[in-house]
Amino acid sequence: MISRQTKAISLLSGGLDSTLATIVVQNLGIDVTAVSFITPFGCDATDNSSCSRNALPAAQQFGFPLKLNNLGWSFLEIVRNPKHGHGKNMNPCIDCRILMLKEAKALMDMIGADFLVTGEVVGQRPMSQRKDTLRMIEKQAGVKDLVLRPLSAKNLPATTAEKNGLIKRDDFYAFNGRTRKPQIELADKLGLTDYPAPAGGCLLTEPVYSKRLRHLLSRRSDLEFDDIELLRSGRQFWTEDGCWIVVGRNEADNQKLKALKRPEDSLIYIPGVGSPTVIVRYSGSKDDLLLAGAICARYTRKRSEQSVSVLTSDGKPMTVKPLTDPEIERFRV
Repeated sequence: MISRQTKAISLLSGGLDSTLATIVVQNLGIDVTAVSFITPFGCDATDNSSCSRNALPAAQQFGFPLKLNNLGWSFLEIVRNPKHGHGKNMNPCIDCRILMLKEAKALMDMIGADFLVTGEVVGQRPMSQRKDTLRMIEKQAGVKDLVLRPLSAKNLPATTAEKNGLIKRDDFYAFNGRTRKPQIELADKLGLTDYPAPAGGCLLTEPVYSKRLRHLLSRRSDLEFDDIELLRSGRQFWTEDGCWIVVGRNEADNQKLKALKRPEDSLIYIPGVGSPTVIVRYSGSKDDLLLAGAICARYTRKRSEQSVSVLTSDGKPMTVKPLTDPEIERFRV
């Protein structure tokens, strides 16, 4: 049995691999503290997004402490200008991993832990989980030989903890490639039953969201976090002069747009019909409000009328002619 004084920091997304890695190390008697990273793009410990799931239930079930680390603007900066480039969409996977490992190393030093733990599997992701890339990431994050990857440890060079006798290679695995069958079998063996299905990655790997984000970054250098949140809602439109128009698709979208409204934003709707809520940001010109009203009218049963009365959030009525689908397409993002 390993001494309880041996400590590790585990990077826990809430997904299957990172949860398994955490449990495997904890079962050796090592004192494991998990850390989940919160980003502006939904990949956090409180969001059932495509790259992450609430990690708290696993922490409670298996009895390890969970800390949250909000990466905030530092993460947004690497999305905007990743040193190692983007993946297929807007995902800066390598720079993201470097940032997270740097933050985890700081926590490791703070609590006097001996090594870091991740759920990475060699060959599972083509951009960030090749052997050569894993080594490069470690070096640039300042954690060379400090990262234990329990699911693939037998396929990788020995870590410092292994060389120092804190852990033994025989306690770990040689998983490789994209198949999840070994992980599912291990989860069953360890009693882990509540875990998310495999998915493609975070919001930044999604083509539509990435297109919207790329457009937003090209238009605005002074982003706020609610801009990032607004990207996740409704139908999105931009004018040539930089006005951003978002149209709710359903009642949930409508309520979200109302909650995201800034004092300088305008809300538009059509009374007396099943109208979407429309938010107008980065412009208050009459022409942009009329355009937003005409787009709004298109998504109501009044779409075929020649003249529709629209209200703004300050109670001012406007009369618009609903745009046709071809007319709308020139503004859609």
